[in-house]
Amino acid sequence: MFIQTEATPNPATLKFLPGRTVLGDHDAVEFRAGDEGEASPLASRLFEIDGVSSVFLGSDFISVTKSDGEWPHLKPAILGAIMEHYLSGEATVDEADEVQPGGEEFFEPEDEDTVKTIKELLDTRVRPAVAQDGGDITFQGYRDGVVYLHMRGACSGCPSSTATLRHGIENLLRHFIPEVQEVRPI
Repeated sequence: MFIQTEATPNPATLKFLPGRTVLGDHDAVEFRAGDEGEASPLASRLFEIDGVSSVFLGSDFISVTKSDGEWPHLKPAILGAIMEHYLSGEATVDEADEVQPGGEEFFEPEDEDTVKTIKELLDTRVRPAVAQDGGDITFQGYRDGVVYLHMRGACSGCPSSTATLRHGIENLLRHFIPEVQEVRPI
């Protein structure tokens, strides 16, 4: 098994491409602490490695964020854990567990059409681009012209995430939806 790695804009996060399906058609999921990883045998293995603080599972990639340590020391252990997982034949995420991050979406009923357009733009123009960098950005809410987004994977805590929100996503949404005044992370 050959696992490729890619750097992300977030220096604390590396993207691992196992060349196999990670979640497939399921929604991406992020685990922030070792106890959250219990819903995923793969995340549990990765959290056994000292220095791993977050695991993000996408359709065909795994983003691992470190709290401390150096990549040359962590990377071999992470590669080994990923290989061990795929050789075990275990599921990536236990189907019985509900692992959707974030809280309930919030917006006023009269804003439903605006929210539908926001979600469509995020799904077609933003999410594919940030997935290339090992992350995900999902809609959380809309109120009084402000769009609230949940940043996950490499996007969470990334030094360039503010620029991505302000200059990229905010400008895109304002162009197509004049009611949008600002974009904020949750």
